[in-house]
Amino acid sequence: MGTDAADQPLIACDRPASLLGSQLAALLAAQGLPLLQRAPGERAERWHTHEVGGIRRQFAQPLTFTPYASSRPCSARCHFCSENLRRSHAPGPAASLLRPDADYFTGLRRALLALHGLPRSYSLSGLEASDDPDWLLQLLQLLGAPEFRADALERVLYSNGAGLIGARGEALLDALQGFQLSWLELSRHHFDADANQAIMRFRDGLAIRTAAAFRQLVDSCRGRFPLRLVCLLQQGGIATPGEVARYLDWAATLGVETVIFRELSRLDEGYRDNATRRSIDNRRIAMEPLLAACLADADLGPTLQAQALTDGYYFWNLQLRHASGLRVIFECSDYRAMHARHAEPRVYKLVYFADGQLCAGWQPGDNLLLDCRHG
Repeated sequence: MGTDAADQPLIACDRPASLLGSQLAALLAAQGLPLLQRAPGERAERWHTHEVGGIRRQFAQPLTFTPYASSRPCSARCHFCSENLRRSHAPGPAASLLRPDADYFTGLRRALLALHGLPRSYSLSGLEASDDPDWLLQLLQLLGAPEFRADALERVLYSNGAGLIGARGEALLDALQGFQLSWLELSRHHFDADANQAIMRFRDGLAIRTAAAFRQLVDSCRGRFPLRLVCLLQQGGIATPGEVARYLDWAATLGVETVIFRELSRLDEGYRDNATRRSIDNRRIAMEPLLAACLADADLGPTLQAQALTDGYYFWNLQLRHASGLRVIFECSDYRAMHARHAEPRVYKLVYFADGQLCAGWQPGDNLLLDCRHG
């Protein structure tokens, strides 16, 4: 799943710095960093009352809506993919196993009509949306229709780039530009193409696995919409201050605006002990010590200027500015906090699945708000 749009931070708490460890927290506190608060808390102005399915509920602000992309199996096979995690007591099939039928967009229109008047951002994630160009083009056309445009605050796509560099890549990029995409978050977990392929494991024959094709995609995005590179920190990938520095130097040569370094999500005991769960646990590089090491590094530290901490409902991040001009974000998410929030009667997240269910979370059949298969 993608993390929520709008400068997504990542671990819910009242004071994010309290989670960072004493040395790092003291360093950041000494700089007097502002705290950007995205978690709604109990402030009345951060809750919007809206009726869905005949029930009036409170919806957090900001709020993101994800039409979960699952038209085709993903073009990449990352060991750590959260879409392959399985909850122990899930009420239905995993979202990644559902495929849209001929009535999919009719149901999605019903969901959007039910949400009319509710401020939200579009956070396009799931599997890889660009793997099915027809599905993505129709999705952008529907979400960008005049009757649904007024409620949209931001529009973000999370992508591995495979379809954006394919035979219909230019058509997709044109459509995303016309959709007024706020930014594209493009996954690339290593600056070396072979090392990245070992991590992402793109299927045979896909151009995106090569360094030349990736650079071509970045160049094609330039001038259309802002581009953010996403790197998941992990064993076998980017794991040390030196590797972080090399990644930033490489990103600067590409001309992107932002680099996001993410920790592999922290999981609770509710997830089954499958291969994906074990891979995440075994590959995880803890954010706090690596971030502290980066700031203390004699070469990297002086090139990074901390600017702000952000607190979200299950995440935090630290925003910095690199000497190259790059905006750099280190962030961390905690699925325990996410599940606790999603268990509330109030709504923090909207997801529309391929089976026509609009839910307040990432599991089909759970926190169901509206079944759009039945008018």
